[in-house]
Amino acid sequence: MEGLRKYFPLRGPLGNVNAHVQAVDGVSFHVAKGETLGIVGESGCGKSTTARLLMRLIDPDAGNMVLDGDPIGHGGLTLRELRRTMQMVFQDSYASLNPRHTATEEITFGLRVHGIGRSEAREQARSALRLVGLEPDMFADRYPHEMSGGQRQRVNIARGIALNPRVLILDESVSALDKSVQAQVLNLLIDLKERLNLTYLFISHDLNVVHHVSDRVLVMYLGKVVEVGPVERIYQAAAHPYTRALFASRLSMDPRQRVDAVPLVGDPPNPVRPPSGCRFRTRCEMAEAVCAAVEPILSEQGALHEAACHAVTPNSGHSRAGGLAHAA
Repeated sequence: MEGLRKYFPLRGPLGNVNAHVQAVDGVSFHVAKGETLGIVGESGCGKSTTARLLMRLIDPDAGNMVLDGDPIGHGGLTLRELRRTMQMVFQDSYASLNPRHTATEEITFGLRVHGIGRSEAREQARSALRLVGLEPDMFADRYPHEMSGGQRQRVNIARGIALNPRVLILDESVSALDKSVQAQVLNLLIDLKERLNLTYLFISHDLNVVHHVSDRVLVMYLGKVVEVGPVERIYQAAAHPYTRALFASRLSMDPRQRVDAVPLVGDPPNPVRPPSGCRFRTRCEMAEAVCAAVEPILSEQGALHEAACHAVTPNSGHSRAGGLAHAA
Protein backbone atom coordinates (compact mmCIF):
# COMPACT_ATOMS: atom_id res chain seq x y z
CA MET A 1 0.00 0.00 0.00
CA GLU A 2 1.37 3.41 -0.97
CA GLY A 3 0.00 6.90 -0.36
CA LEU A 4 -3.38 5.85 1.05
CA ARG A 5 -5.56 8.89 1.75
CA LYS A 6 -9.14 9.45 2.85
CA TYR A 7 -10.70 12.80 3.73
CA PHE A 8 -14.34 12.81 4.87
CA PRO A 9 -16.26 15.95 3.86
CA LEU A 10 -18.09 18.02 6.47
CA ARG A 11 -21.20 19.55 4.93
CA GLY A 12 -23.11 22.61 6.04
CA PRO A 13 -26.90 23.06 6.31
CA LEU A 14 -27.20 23.62 2.55
CA GLY A 15 -25.09 20.60 1.64
CA ASN A 16 -21.97 22.58 0.78
CA VAL A 17 -18.61 21.17 1.90
CA ASN A 18 -17.13 23.38 4.61
CA ALA A 19 -14.11 21.28 5.58
CA HIS A 20 -12.67 17.77 5.56
CA VAL A 21 -11.77 15.32 8.31
CA GLN A 22 -8.29 14.07 7.43
CA ALA A 23 -8.82 10.50 8.64
CA VAL A 24 -5.99 8.84 6.71
CA ASP A 25 -3.33 10.98 5.09
CA GLY A 26 -0.54 9.46 3.00
CA VAL A 27 -0.25 6.07 4.73
CA SER A 28 2.23 3.63 3.14
CA PHE A 29 3.31 0.20 4.32
CA HIS A 30 3.93 -3.37 3.19
CA VAL A 31 3.09 -6.74 4.70
CA ALA A 32 5.18 -9.81 3.86
CA LYS A 33 3.49 -13.10 3.08
CA GLY A 34 2.85 -15.09 6.26
CA GLU A 35 3.53 -12.07 8.48
CA THR A 36 1.40 -10.45 11.16
CA LEU A 37 1.52 -6.66 11.07
CA GLY A 38 0.10 -5.06 14.20
CA ILE A 39 -1.39 -1.57 13.85
CA VAL A 40 -1.70 0.50 17.04
CA GLY A 41 -2.58 4.03 18.08
CA GLU A 42 -5.11 6.06 20.04
CA SER A 43 -8.79 6.08 19.12
CA GLY A 44 -9.30 8.29 16.08
CA CYS A 45 -5.81 7.77 14.67
CA GLY A 46 -7.13 6.11 11.49
CA LYS A 47 -6.57 2.40 12.21
CA SER A 48 -10.07 1.16 11.39
CA THR A 49 -10.47 3.56 8.48
CA THR A 50 -7.27 2.13 7.00
CA ALA A 51 -8.72 -1.39 7.31
CA ARG A 52 -11.94 -0.39 5.57
CA LEU A 53 -10.02 1.32 2.81
CA LEU A 54 -7.96 -1.82 2.22
CA MET A 55 -11.16 -3.88 1.93
CA ARG A 56 -12.71 -1.16 -0.26
CA LEU A 57 -15.66 -0.90 2.11
CA ILE A 58 -15.05 2.80 1.55
CA ASP A 59 -13.27 4.22 -1.48
CA PRO A 60 -9.91 5.96 -0.96
CA ASP A 61 -9.29 9.46 -2.29
CA ALA A 62 -5.78 8.42 -3.34
CA GLY A 63 -3.34 5.56 -2.97
CA ASN A 64 -2.16 2.44 -4.77
CA MET A 65 -2.57 -1.08 -3.45
CA VAL A 66 -0.76 -4.17 -4.74
CA LEU A 67 -1.57 -7.71 -3.59
CA ASP A 68 0.98 -10.43 -4.47
CA GLY A 69 2.15 -8.33 -7.41
CA ASP A 70 -1.36 -7.62 -8.71
CA PRO A 71 -2.65 -4.03 -8.49
CA ILE A 72 -6.15 -3.46 -7.15
CA GLY A 73 -8.30 -1.90 -9.87
CA HIS A 74 -6.86 -0.10 -12.90
CA GLY A 75 -6.86 -3.33 -14.92
CA GLY A 76 -5.65 -5.51 -12.03
CA LEU A 77 -7.68 -7.40 -9.44
CA THR A 78 -11.39 -6.61 -9.47
CA LEU A 79 -13.30 -5.86 -6.28
CA ARG A 80 -14.84 -9.35 -6.46
CA GLU A 81 -11.38 -10.95 -6.73
CA LEU A 82 -10.10 -8.78 -3.88
CA ARG A 83 -12.92 -9.88 -1.59
CA ARG A 84 -12.09 -13.51 -2.26
CA THR A 85 -8.41 -12.94 -1.55
CA MET A 86 -8.78 -10.71 1.51
CA GLN A 87 -11.33 -10.99 4.31
CA MET A 88 -12.04 -9.03 7.47
CA VAL A 89 -13.18 -9.84 11.02
CA PHE A 90 -14.86 -6.96 12.85
CA GLN A 91 -14.95 -5.97 16.51
CA ASP A 92 -18.65 -6.40 17.29
CA SER A 93 -19.34 -10.11 16.97
CA TYR A 94 -23.12 -9.62 17.16
CA ALA A 95 -23.57 -6.63 14.85
CA SER A 96 -21.44 -8.23 12.12
CA LEU A 97 -23.76 -11.27 11.92
CA ASN A 98 -27.24 -11.30 10.43
CA PRO A 99 -29.62 -12.13 13.34
CA ARG A 100 -31.87 -14.04 10.92
CA HIS A 101 -29.07 -16.30 9.65
CA THR A 102 -27.82 -19.45 11.30
CA ALA A 103 -24.06 -19.96 11.56
CA THR A 104 -24.07 -22.12 8.43
CA GLU A 105 -26.18 -19.65 6.45
CA GLU A 106 -23.87 -16.81 7.47
CA ILE A 107 -20.78 -18.66 6.22
CA THR A 108 -22.34 -20.10 3.05
CA PHE A 109 -23.66 -16.70 1.92
CA GLY A 110 -20.22 -15.52 0.80
CA LEU A 111 -19.41 -18.89 -0.72
CA ARG A 112 -22.59 -18.84 -2.81
CA VAL A 113 -21.86 -15.28 -3.98
CA HIS A 114 -18.56 -16.55 -5.37
CA GLY A 115 -20.26 -19.29 -7.37
CA ILE A 116 -19.97 -22.32 -5.08
CA GLY A 117 -22.93 -24.71 -5.17
CA ARG A 118 -25.31 -25.05 -2.25
CA SER A 119 -24.23 -28.52 -1.04
CA GLU A 120 -20.51 -27.80 -1.48
CA ALA A 121 -20.88 -24.45 0.30
CA ARG A 122 -22.59 -26.14 3.22
CA GLU A 123 -19.78 -28.70 3.49
CA GLN A 124 -17.14 -25.95 3.40
CA ALA A 125 -19.07 -24.07 6.08
CA ARG A 126 -19.10 -27.11 8.35
CA SER A 127 -15.39 -27.60 7.73
CA ALA A 128 -14.71 -23.94 8.62
CA LEU A 129 -16.69 -24.33 11.85
CA ARG A 130 -14.55 -27.32 12.80
CA LEU A 131 -11.39 -25.32 12.14
CA VAL A 132 -12.47 -22.63 14.59
CA GLY A 133 -13.38 -25.15 17.29
CA LEU A 134 -17.17 -25.26 16.87
CA GLU A 135 -18.70 -28.70 16.38
CA PRO A 136 -21.04 -28.38 13.34
CA ASP A 137 -23.65 -30.76 14.75
CA MET A 138 -24.05 -28.41 17.72
CA PHE A 139 -23.53 -24.96 16.18
CA ALA A 140 -24.35 -25.15 12.45
CA ASP A 141 -28.02 -24.27 12.92
CA ARG A 142 -27.71 -21.84 15.83
CA TYR A 143 -28.63 -18.19 15.47
CA PRO A 144 -26.37 -15.42 16.83
CA HIS A 145 -28.51 -14.85 19.94
CA GLU A 146 -28.09 -18.54 20.83
CA MET A 147 -24.29 -18.22 21.07
CA SER A 148 -21.87 -16.49 23.43
CA GLY A 149 -19.67 -13.61 22.32
CA GLY A 150 -16.67 -15.88 21.88
CA GLN A 151 -18.69 -18.39 19.84
CA ARG A 152 -20.08 -15.63 17.62
CA GLN A 153 -16.57 -14.34 17.00
CA ARG A 154 -15.48 -17.85 16.03
CA VAL A 155 -18.32 -17.88 13.49
CA ASN A 156 -17.03 -14.56 12.14
CA ILE A 157 -13.55 -16.04 11.83
CA ALA A 158 -14.98 -19.14 10.14
CA ARG A 159 -16.75 -16.90 7.64
CA GLY A 160 -13.46 -15.10 7.02
CA ILE A 161 -11.43 -18.25 6.31
CA ALA A 162 -14.12 -20.16 4.38
CA LEU A 163 -12.99 -18.69 1.04
CA ASN A 164 -9.34 -19.57 1.71
CA PRO A 165 -8.12 -15.95 1.63
CA ARG A 166 -4.48 -14.96 1.60
CA VAL A 167 -4.93 -11.97 3.93
CA LEU A 168 -7.14 -11.62 7.00
CA ILE A 169 -7.73 -8.17 8.51
CA LEU A 170 -8.58 -8.36 12.22
CA ASP A 171 -10.05 -5.06 13.41
CA GLU A 172 -10.21 -5.12 17.22
CA SER A 173 -11.41 -8.71 16.82
CA VAL A 174 -10.81 -9.72 20.46
CA SER A 175 -11.26 -6.44 22.32
CA ALA A 176 -14.95 -7.04 23.14
CA LEU A 177 -14.25 -10.45 24.71
CA ASP A 178 -13.40 -11.13 28.34
CA LYS A 179 -9.80 -12.06 29.04
CA SER A 180 -10.18 -15.82 29.28
CA VAL A 181 -12.11 -16.04 26.00
CA GLN A 182 -9.76 -13.49 24.44
CA ALA A 183 -6.78 -15.76 25.12
CA GLN A 184 -8.57 -18.73 23.55
CA VAL A 185 -9.44 -16.77 20.39
CA LEU A 186 -5.89 -15.39 20.11
CA ASN A 187 -4.44 -18.89 20.33
CA LEU A 188 -6.95 -19.99 17.67
CA LEU A 189 -5.84 -17.16 15.36
CA ILE A 190 -2.18 -18.07 15.82
CA ASP A 191 -2.96 -21.72 15.05
CA LEU A 192 -5.03 -20.84 11.96
CA LYS A 193 -2.27 -18.62 10.64
CA GLU A 194 0.18 -21.53 10.68
CA ARG A 195 -2.26 -24.15 9.40
CA LEU A 196 -3.67 -22.05 6.55
CA ASN A 197 -0.56 -19.98 5.74
CA LEU A 198 -2.41 -16.73 6.36
CA THR A 199 -1.16 -13.15 6.48
CA TYR A 200 -2.66 -10.94 9.21
CA LEU A 201 -3.25 -7.22 9.66
CA PHE A 202 -3.98 -7.09 13.38
CA ILE A 203 -5.52 -3.80 14.53
CA SER A 204 -5.85 -3.27 18.27
CA HIS A 205 -5.57 -0.73 21.07
CA ASP A 206 -4.33 -3.48 23.40
CA LEU A 207 -0.55 -3.17 23.26
CA ASN A 208 0.05 -6.42 25.13
CA VAL A 209 -2.04 -8.41 22.65
CA VAL A 210 -0.26 -6.80 19.70
CA HIS A 211 3.10 -7.67 21.26
CA HIS A 212 1.99 -11.29 21.65
CA VAL A 213 0.78 -11.90 18.09
CA SER A 214 2.71 -9.53 15.81
CA ASP A 215 5.93 -9.83 13.82
CA ARG A 216 6.08 -6.11 13.05
CA VAL A 217 4.25 -3.10 14.47
CA LEU A 218 3.00 0.06 12.76
CA VAL A 219 2.14 3.06 14.95
CA MET A 220 -0.36 5.66 13.72
CA TYR A 221 -1.11 9.14 15.01
CA LEU A 222 -3.77 11.45 13.58
CA GLY A 223 -3.90 9.72 10.20
CA LYS A 224 -0.13 9.36 9.77
CA VAL A 225 2.38 6.55 10.25
CA VAL A 226 4.88 7.72 12.87
CA GLU A 227 6.86 4.51 13.41
CA VAL A 228 7.14 0.99 12.03
CA GLY A 229 9.50 -1.87 12.74
CA PRO A 230 10.02 -5.36 14.19
CA VAL A 231 7.90 -5.96 17.25
CA GLU A 232 10.75 -6.47 19.73
CA ARG A 233 12.65 -3.46 18.43
CA ILE A 234 9.58 -1.21 18.71
CA TYR A 235 8.65 -2.40 22.19
CA GLN A 236 12.19 -2.29 23.60
CA ALA A 237 13.69 0.68 21.76
CA ALA A 238 10.94 2.88 20.35
CA ALA A 239 12.34 5.92 18.58
CA HIS A 240 9.30 8.19 18.25
CA PRO A 241 8.23 10.13 21.38
CA TYR A 242 4.57 9.25 20.75
CA THR A 243 5.36 5.54 20.65
CA ARG A 244 7.34 5.87 23.86
CA ALA A 245 4.46 7.68 25.57
CA LEU A 246 1.97 5.12 24.28
CA PHE A 247 3.95 2.22 25.73
CA ALA A 248 4.61 4.10 28.98
CA SER A 249 0.84 4.37 29.49
CA ARG A 250 0.50 0.59 29.87
CA LEU A 251 -0.36 -0.49 33.40
CA SER A 252 1.91 -3.01 35.07
CA MET A 253 0.61 -6.26 36.51
CA ASP A 254 2.76 -5.52 39.57
CA PRO A 255 0.83 -3.18 41.90
CA ARG A 256 4.14 -1.94 43.35
CA GLN A 257 5.09 -0.41 40.00
CA ARG A 258 3.08 2.79 40.10
CA VAL A 259 2.93 5.47 37.42
CA ASP A 260 4.15 8.70 39.02
CA ALA A 261 3.96 10.97 35.97
CA VAL A 262 1.41 11.05 33.18
CA PRO A 263 3.27 9.87 30.05
CA LEU A 264 1.08 11.74 27.57
CA VAL A 265 -1.13 14.75 28.29
CA GLY A 266 -3.81 16.48 26.26
CA ASP A 267 -6.13 15.28 23.53
CA PRO A 268 -5.20 14.67 19.88
CA PRO A 269 -5.64 17.81 17.75
CA ASN A 270 -8.69 18.35 15.56
CA PRO A 271 -8.30 16.17 12.42
CA VAL A 272 -10.14 18.84 10.44
CA ARG A 273 -7.27 21.28 11.02
CA PRO A 274 -4.24 19.23 12.09
CA PRO A 275 -1.07 21.05 13.20
CA SER A 276 1.47 22.06 10.59
CA GLY A 277 4.68 20.06 10.30
CA CYS A 278 4.70 17.22 12.80
CA ARG A 279 1.17 16.44 13.96
CA PHE A 280 2.42 15.28 17.36
CA ARG A 281 4.30 18.50 18.14
CA THR A 282 1.45 20.04 20.18
CA ARG A 283 1.84 17.25 22.77
CA CYS A 284 5.59 16.64 22.47
CA GLU A 285 8.10 17.83 25.08
CA MET A 286 10.88 18.02 22.45
CA ALA A 287 9.00 20.16 19.91
CA GLU A 288 11.07 22.91 18.29
CA ALA A 289 10.59 25.38 15.46
CA VAL A 290 11.53 22.82 12.80
CA CYS A 291 8.72 20.54 14.03
CA ALA A 292 6.14 23.20 13.11
CA ALA A 293 7.79 24.21 9.86
CA VAL A 294 8.62 20.85 8.25
CA GLU A 295 6.68 17.60 8.20
CA PRO A 296 8.99 14.74 9.27
CA ILE A 297 9.34 11.70 7.04
CA LEU A 298 10.08 8.12 8.03
CA SER A 299 13.82 7.71 8.48
CA GLU A 300 15.83 4.58 9.22
CA GLN A 301 16.52 3.81 12.88
CA GLY A 302 17.94 0.33 12.38
CA ALA A 303 17.19 -2.82 10.43
CA LEU A 304 13.63 -2.49 9.08
CA HIS A 305 12.93 0.15 11.75
CA GLU A 306 11.72 3.63 10.73
CA ALA A 307 10.39 6.64 12.62
CA ALA A 308 9.06 10.03 11.54
CA CYS A 309 10.61 12.42 14.06
CA HIS A 310 13.05 15.30 13.54
CA ALA A 311 14.77 14.48 16.84
CA VAL A 312 15.98 11.12 15.50
CA THR A 313 16.70 12.19 11.92
CA PRO A 314 20.28 13.37 11.30
CA ASN A 315 20.64 16.86 9.81
CA SER A 316 16.93 17.62 10.34
CA GLY A 317 17.62 20.94 12.05
CA HIS A 318 16.46 19.72 15.46
CA SER A 319 18.87 20.38 18.33
CA ARG A 320 18.70 16.74 19.39
CA ALA A 321 18.83 15.28 15.89
CA GLY A 322 19.90 11.65 16.18
CA GLY A 323 20.25 11.79 19.97
CA LEU A 324 17.04 10.01 20.89
CA ALA A 325 17.77 7.14 18.52
CA HIS A 326 21.22 6.61 20.06
CA ALA A 327 19.77 6.78 23.56
CA ALA A 328 17.35 3.95 22.70
